[in-house]
Amino acid sequence: MRQEPGGTTRNLAAMLVELAVTDLGVIPELSLVLGPGMTVLTGETGAGKTLVVTAIELLVGGRADAGVVRPGAAEARVEGRFLRPPTEGGDDEVVLTRVVPAEGRSRAYVDGHLAPVAALSDVGADLVDLHGQHSHQSLLATAAQRRALDHFAGIDLAPLTAARRHLADVDAALVAMGGDVGERARQAELLRFEVDELKRAGLGDPDEEATLALDEDLLAGAVAHRQAAAVATVALTEDGGAVDAVGAALAAVRGRAPFAELEQRLASMAAEIVDAARDVRQVGEAIEEDPVRLEERRQRRALLRQLRRRHQVATLVELITLTGDKQRRLAALDDHDRQAAALEREQGQARADVAAAARVVGRERRAAAPGLAVAIEGRLHHLALAGARVEIEVAVHDPGDDVRFLFAANPGEPALPLAKVASGGELSRVMLALRLALGTAAGEPTDDRAAVPTLVFDEVDAGIGGEAALAVGRALAAVAERSQVLVVTHLPQVAAFADAQVAVTKGEHQGRTVAGARLLDSDARIVELSRMLSGQPGSATARDHAEELLLVAARQRTGRAGVAAGPGSR
Repeated sequence: MRQEPGGTTRNLAAMLVELAVTDLGVIPELSLVLGPGMTVLTGETGAGKTLVVTAIELLVGGRADAGVVRPGAAEARVEGRFLRPPTEGGDDEVVLTRVVPAEGRSRAYVDGHLAPVAALSDVGADLVDLHGQHSHQSLLATAAQRRALDHFAGIDLAPLTAARRHLADVDAALVAMGGDVGERARQAELLRFEVDELKRAGLGDPDEEATLALDEDLLAGAVAHRQAAAVATVALTEDGGAVDAVGAALAAVRGRAPFAELEQRLASMAAEIVDAARDVRQVGEAIEEDPVRLEERRQRRALLRQLRRRHQVATLVELITLTGDKQRRLAALDDHDRQAAALEREQGQARADVAAAARVVGRERRAAAPGLAVAIEGRLHHLALAGARVEIEVAVHDPGDDVRFLFAANPGEPALPLAKVASGGELSRVMLALRLALGTAAGEPTDDRAAVPTLVFDEVDAGIGGEAALAVGRALAAVAERSQVLVVTHLPQVAAFADAQVAVTKGEHQGRTVAGARLLDSDARIVELSRMLSGQPGSATARDHAEELLLVAARQRTGRAGVAAGPGSR
């Protein structure tokens, strides 16, 4: 089934707009179109609400277990269409797909193209943040905790990033120069020999080989060339030669009207033959036999061929270019010590710059950590964790990249890392409190990944009720002002704060258990809240209570900005 909730468009960093599931657990087929704001998934225990969360977790690279495939099906398939802020040269829509076969390894697709599962994790990190009993929880990662602290404190990481980049560039330049003194000396010796050889060759004219070939041909055939000139001169000028023949023809037609035009042509031809004969004779007389010069040309051509072969180039132009390159490399090696000393001085300054920037960041992180802990605690006290304590440790070594969130749910307990002590519900509420704290923090996020992905909360309301449940609902609605929020809940007090409500139901079809989901309109929503309140959706009293609860939520949503700020806000 395909349902599309209403709601106004909000400026979100990421949003899941459509989810399609096939043969996942008790869900044979499901299609949901989701909107912005807060959407709750409600239904009886065991109806399959958590399977929707499982589907989203699979989309963003979560662990795939063949046990989630519907019995009798060959594979389970999950597809999600997300909107995200458009990037330069990129699209604002991405489609992720995960296929889990009953046997064999799962497959992943990004925009219809086969991809490794790790690609889903990389893309999904920007799109979805899962909190609850599932393992795909960003808040447990040191990097996420560090980004949260930086966001809260409004820390500018740009100077540290730039200093680190500059140091890396200087380090790379030093490595490129080579660190082996002996190897540099050997390279310099070889280059010096090659450069000297090429310089002695006197390379400079890229057309020299063509010129040498012409000279060699002239000198090697000097005798034959002179003989050819003599024969040609005789044929043109001696008695009965070409000059006489053309002269006789000219005399025969001269003065005769039919041959007037030809007479001019024959006169020109006679003059041209005389000129040609003179030129042939002069060229022949200028050719001299010069064995010494011929040998010089042959040796020069042989040298150039030898140099091209030795240096593995095809043309003299390339050889001339290579000579310049080798000269520059030799100069660089000869100048290595001076350059190395300059780079080492620059490296020392770059390290000092990194250390200075790191001290600033470390000092700001350590100064901000208690304030963020207090801000989170203050919100947890309104989320049925009144005795909870939060501590934030920042490494003593600058810039304090090792940030750890410690948590104690009850008074007197030691504060330990979140992953070790927080249950699914507690972890969800810690994240919820953190989101509220970050929403009122000064400054802008230092990392887009920490800004506003789609947030999925499962078990956020575990073990609470009454006024605490209303507080959780208010908090979730406040977070939904900046992010799309999906919540699995059993509590009507939480569900009443949602912009949209999806009911997950379980039934029987042809002897098999099937689960489905549908978006509730306003009337159906009252019925579902009545069921959640009393277990009797047809009860008039329960319906009155449901309507009252929706009115209370609506009034409290109107003033939720103040609630979102809460105690400990900056």
